Parts: sequence; structure tokens; C-alpha cells
Amino acid sequence: MRLIIGSLTVLVCVFGGYMALGGNIVVLWQPFEFVIILGAAAGAFIIGNTKPILTGTIGTFGIMLRGPRYSKADFVELLGMQYAMYKLVQSKGVLALEQHIENPKVSTLFNAFPSFAKNHHAVEFVCDYMRMVTLGSNNVHEMEALMDEELETHHQEQERLIHAIQSLADGTPALGIVAAVLGVIKTMGSISEPPEVLGHMIGGALVGTFFGVFVAYGFFAPMGQSLRNIYEAESKYFLSLKAGLIAHISGQPPVMAVEFARKSLMSEVRPTFMEIEAATQNLPATA
Repeated sequence: MRLIIGSLTVLVCVFGGYMALGGNIVVLWQPFEFVIILGAAAGAFIIGNTKPILTGTIGTFGIMLRGPRYSKADFVELLGMQYAMYKLVQSKGVLALEQHIENPKVSTLFNAFPSFAKNHHAVEFVCDYMRMVTLGSNNVHEMEALMDEELETHHQEQERLIHAIQSLADGTPALGIVAAVLGVIKTMGSISEPPEVLGHMIGGALVGTFFGVFVAYGFFAPMGQSLRNIYEAESKYFLSLKAGLIAHISGQPPVMAVEFARKSLMSEVRPTFMEIEAATQNLPATA
């Protein structure tokens, strides 16, 4: 919704303002200028990026349309899942987790929290590290370093998509100049035409410069920033998991491990201590 509202605002303000000043909107319709700019931008984008980035960029439009995927309710559920898991370990020992981490799809523990259970990457993240714990790995610093490395790799994969869109924004104004120069060259070939014809041709050429700057700073650059903000907000889901897991491995009781996880969340989605206490009071018993 934000993407649609923002795009409409840009279009209405730019073209509405131009028309309010007395500008002729028909002059701005220069389809071949658009083909030069957008076609060259698409070609440069293909040259500069690998296949995973090209296919991943297509999916980012859906991400920008929906916004961050996690709401406050999702984080309440995530913290509740962590509390239930750590409580199970505290009461029955770490080996009680084996049946859940080896078969997460049929786990009564994970399926009690449907939003988390549907998140394949989050379930895999928890299962991988709790499996290490069941196998005897309890060095907090080594586990934290490994989590940081995994999360950093995931961050780099996301940054590649952001940089690809940002490079598109950086290059489009220059391609607009290319289109404008070609328009001027065409105009110079018709120098014998009357002034009103030359004026129309020069105006058409300058549309290239306008369009390159317009799409770069009106759309591509904001899209890159929007994607960065969404990814940063979503990364807190895994950082919360990391904080809780590290606190648990270091020996913190369940309520404190969950508090570590809660504190890592952004303020707009961070539930209060009392909200988490209320959410964890009536959790179903897990075998």
C-alpha cells in the first residue's frame, strides 16, 4: 500500500505541477526516449548481476508491496515458542527436544505456534543450533560466532538485491543524458527547420534528461531504501532467536532467555514484559 500511495503521490505532484504551470503534457510523451533509457538500464542491469540476483530482484516487488512480514503478534508468538522450548529443556532435559528438532513438521512444540511453524528458515535455524546443543556443543562464544556468520551471510544475500536496485538508480540519470544527447544530435541534423520545429525537437530531447532523473530519484532509489528498511525490520526476527538461544545456552532460566530475546526487538513491535508474561502463562504442556 505504501508503494502504491507513494508512487501515485510522485506522479500527481510532478505531472500535476507541470500542467499547473501551463506545460503541455503531450510534449513529455517521447516513447523512443523511454526505450533508450529503460532498455539500456535493463541491459546494464543484466550485465552487472548474476542469475540469482536477477531472479531475486523480481521477487522484491512483492516484498515492497506487502511490507515487513512480521507483526507484533508474530513476535509475541516467537517469544512464546522460545519460552515453551526452554521450559521443556529445563523440566525434562535437552534430549527431550530430539523428537521436535528431528521432525519439526510433526512437532507438537512447533505446531503449537503456527506462524513460527510456517517459517521454514526460522524453524531450520532453531533446529540446527538446538541439535548442536543436544550433541554436546555448549561453548557460548563459538555458537554465537557461528550464528553471526550465518546471519551475516543472509544479510549479504539481501544486500546484493538492494545494491542492484541502488545501482539502477545511480545509473539511470546518466542514461537519461545519453538519450538527451542523441536527441540533440538528431535535432542538429534538422538545423534548417524553422524555430518552432527545432524548439519542439530540443524539448523532446530534454525529456530524456528529465525522465532519467525522474525514475531514478522518484522510484528506483526509494524502492532500494524501502527494501533495506523491510529487510532490517525482518532481520530482528532472527536476531531475537539468536539472543534467546545464546542466553539459554549460557545457562539463563527460560524467563530471562526470553527477556534477552524481547530486548533485541524494535520498539514498534516489541511486546511489553507483562504481555509476554500473559502470553506464556497458559501455554499448552509439551511432551
